[in-house]
Amino acid sequence: MRIEEFDYNLPDGLIAQHPVYPRDHAKLMVLHRNSKKIEHLKFFEIKKFFRKGDVLVLNNTKVIKARIKGVNSETGGKREIFLLKQTGEYEWKALTRPNKRIHPGDKIVINGVSGIYAEVIEKNPGGENIVKFFSENNLTMREILEAIGNVPLPPYIKGKITDENEYQTVFAEKEGAVASPTAGLHFTKELLSEIEGMGVKIAYVTLHVGLGTFKPVKEEIIEKHKMHEEEFEVSEKTAEIVNDAKRNGGRVFACGTTVVRTLETASSHLGVLKPLRGKTKLFIKPGYPFKITDAVITNFHFPKTTLLMLVSAFAGKEFTLKAYEIAVKEHYRFYSFGDAMLII
Repeated sequence: MRIEEFDYNLPDGLIAQHPVYPRDHAKLMVLHRNSKKIEHLKFFEIKKFFRKGDVLVLNNTKVIKARIKGVNSETGGKREIFLLKQTGEYEWKALTRPNKRIHPGDKIVINGVSGIYAEVIEKNPGGENIVKFFSENNLTMREILEAIGNVPLPPYIKGKITDENEYQTVFAEKEGAVASPTAGLHFTKELLSEIEGMGVKIAYVTLHVGLGTFKPVKEEIIEKHKMHEEEFEVSEKTAEIVNDAKRNGGRVFACGTTVVRTLETASSHLGVLKPLRGKTKLFIKPGYPFKITDAVITNFHFPKTTLLMLVSAFAGKEFTLKAYEIAVKEHYRFYSFGDAMLII
């Protein structure tokens, strides 16, 4: 398949800059795969699609304070560090900007904070460099990030948020992501309690969302695309809950593309979910045989991305693009702080 098959036109004005309040009052577009019917609801109405015995699977990753601003200790030039992956107690793989002015041995002092600095240990051609943090008071890495870091927002969100928790799900627990699993942002604790009260089990997986999730596919033929790698974990408890539901006729609702990729990575060819921890490069595109997932909750994604391809694999490419065309016409809000879609 060619990349142009996953393109669509989106006016800039439909890219959401702020979340809706309350969280569960965003719009919800419901796609019925069998009948090809499309419904327009509010997100809190999603509960009417659950039945007793179903399972809702959420990604409990938590966004770290990955964006750090400072200056070169010698020149005073502005520098930015964007953390990608921790490689040692105080060492990180990170993007450093402006990269052409970054050199091994550079010390970056942090704006408005004394006693903490970062040193560039290694510079790599791809721009993912190694930096190490130092503190006068022997702070832990977590304490350092609390003191100097900011929760990163995607570049298409131009303004600032008043509360960093706006970009965290209400069930965020395990730190490690550099971007939020945004389909989960629509849930409130009250809505989750209502759904659970209906006899629906809520289970959690962890996939630490990386920047690669949002990168456009550059290959003309999508089958040539090499998928980014992300760390995930499925616990024994979650595997037991999901497998029990499947055996008893319950359905598995995957909240977000990260959950879909995690469940499908950890499933056997017979559709049994295994407790598993590791890294996934699973590229789900049209033609993929889903083994665990029965329904998908997601946001509206960028054109030409693996996220849109995953949705197209589940709902069907033509039906997905038709839904996106309607979403533009009906002024749905797109991307991280945007509206939601349920595919069932």
